[in-house]
Amino acid sequence: MKIVLAYSGGLDTSVLLSWIKETYRAEMIAFCADIGQAEELKGLDKKARRTGASEVRIDDLQEEFARDFIFPMIRAGAIYEGQYLLGTSIARPLIAKRMVEIALEEKADAIAHGATGKGNDQVRFELTAAALAPRLEVIAPWRDERFRSEFPGRAEMIAYCAAKNIPVQASDRKPYSMDRNLLHISYEAGILEDPWMDAFAPANKDMFRLSVAPEDAPDKPEYVTLDFERGDCVAVNGKALNPLGVMQALNKLGGKHGVGRVDLVENRYVGMKSRGVYETPGGAILYFAHRQMESLTMDREVMHLRDSLIPRYAELVYYGYWFSPERLALQAMVEEGQKNVTGTVRVKLYKGNVMVAGRKSPVSLYNPAIATMEADPTKAYNQNDATGFIRLNGLRLKVAAEVHGGTERG
Repeated sequence: MKIVLAYSGGLDTSVLLSWIKETYRAEMIAFCADIGQAEELKGLDKKARRTGASEVRIDDLQEEFARDFIFPMIRAGAIYEGQYLLGTSIARPLIAKRMVEIALEEKADAIAHGATGKGNDQVRFELTAAALAPRLEVIAPWRDERFRSEFPGRAEMIAYCAAKNIPVQASDRKPYSMDRNLLHISYEAGILEDPWMDAFAPANKDMFRLSVAPEDAPDKPEYVTLDFERGDCVAVNGKALNPLGVMQALNKLGGKHGVGRVDLVENRYVGMKSRGVYETPGGAILYFAHRQMESLTMDREVMHLRDSLIPRYAELVYYGYWFSPERLALQAMVEEGQKNVTGTVRVKLYKGNVMVAGRKSPVSLYNPAIATMEADPTKAYNQNDATGFIRLNGLRLKVAAEVHGGTERG
């Protein structure tokens, strides 16, 4: 049997690699997607082979991640429950997609992952596999009673690695778990399971990796311009960049000014609430600037229709339905609405804040001659017309008031 395992090199996936190999008597291919983990990938190849992998695949997917996953999601204006920019959620379908591709290339019998049975990631990985390779088996050891019985805690995992000479650092567990990629870093579990705990207190400054605390950010604001074409940012401060370059540039700028920190309690797909803390410096700037560009260039009804679908789109990403027909259908609608989202936005970054400092577009729908409070030189708007407009729209309210009694309402 040949199995492709999503491998990170940490304690959990090191144990998983060895345990799956023994339990299934399988040849193991360790796969790691480079989606912006930076130094976390150091020494991974050697470690996986020492742990029992016959082959190690470390694929640089950063450009694909930015171009085909982050940017389409930004064009859709997706944000989950009004706060979460979906940094972990949007990475999982890409990882699972590449796992499936490798499994098919290698004629593997199954893919395996280390997502727990209480989280969202198990759903995201497996729904992607179902959509792309429905006959491929998926192995999820954390949902296997044999695995959970053998490893009820971290101590048993460390002892197992020592007995098997598996190279892991048997250090104390961090007081939280962390997941990093090009779009964000997420922090959860451990000390963060208490929603009253202040993650942004000075004592917790060392937790954050991508951004300084807003109170430690520069005292002078910084102005940044973002150029958009058809809904995508194509240049930062006048420098043309590909999607990966945009994310890297904005992450650096946002991190410098403490932008993009969020602490929230979210609703997991599996039914429970969980508390997460996120750093999304570049994504926060991009999301904000994109919305400003839309405000100038999108038709009102197109925008309102798209906005009504944002919660649904965000749910599809969060729940793991990236490759579903309904997400693809929504994306087609999004792309139609983004055709004229072109122009430049200027933002001001200051101590954790992103503020608009100007917007312009060659296809702007804003006409100052029409919007002015002064006399309209275009004669496009006759204020007298508002009388009939208001009368017609108020008709149903008057009828209801006469039937139910206007003074009795609210």
